[in-house]
Amino acid sequence: MRCSFCKEGESRVLDSRALDNGFTIRRRRECTSCSRRFTTYERVENVPLWVIKKDGRREIFNRDKLLTGMMKACEKRPTTLETLSGMVDEIELTLRNQPGPEIPSMAIGQMVMEHLLKLDKVAYIRFASVYREFQDVGEILDCLEELGVRGK
Repeated sequence: MRCSFCKEGESRVLDSRALDNGFTIRRRRECTSCSRRFTTYERVENVPLWVIKKDGRREIFNRDKLLTGMMKACEKRPTTLETLSGMVDEIELTLRNQPGPEIPSMAIGQMVMEHLLKLDKVAYIRFASVYREFQDVGEILDCLEELGVRGK
């Protein structure tokens, strides 16, 4: 690793720490030439994931977009950003472990619904109403019935 100050090619590692659940390594280094210290980061190189939309379009997977959708579903519900971010991490890891780089948006939506169902049924209904494109109250009632929730 080249020194960021004198551009010498030799340095020694003083300290290494894992970050981002082990997907990033932070290394504190010292240049063998000028003795100045600098920090480097090593990250796993990820092949881009492509999401195949309902209309056949393809777009690069965007974890921020996924998190935003889940946050909207959980708005004013008793959940934390940490919990949702952890769910997004799990979903992304599952997607990256798939055999190919292309994933149908329907599969991603299904994974989100499974996670939200375990977390909060109201958030699940909110997400499902957009994901399944409910057209009327009857479809929402059918979804509630599937969950075993009955109206009074």
